[in-house]
Amino acid sequence: MQPLHTFSTSVLAEIIRRQPGSPGKTRFVWQLAVGPSLAKVTKVDLVDGVLAVRAADARWIREIDRAQDIILSRLQHLLGPNVVSRLDLPIEALDKRK
Repeated sequence: MQPLHTFSTSVLAEIIRRQPGSPGKTRFVWQLAVGPSLAKVTKVDLVDGVLAVRAADARWIREIDRAQDIILSRLQHLLGPNVVSRLDLPIEALDKRK
């Protein structure tokens, strides 16, 4: 028997994958992957498999960088394995790591 959480996540992913690509779909999936608080302080744009992530504060970008593997895995689960290949984070935010 499949756990309810796994089943519901799989059903949601299948519904999302059937929808045409759009900025709204990208923002929705981003919010599911990172949570509403982080989604509010970031902007994303998906172009040719690369998800460009921008935030007003470099601290948020550093947090995304630290969780990049988990976030990418969630995005690939929701959108399909070949839709997002990597995250593009502003290098200037990452250069100021503490």
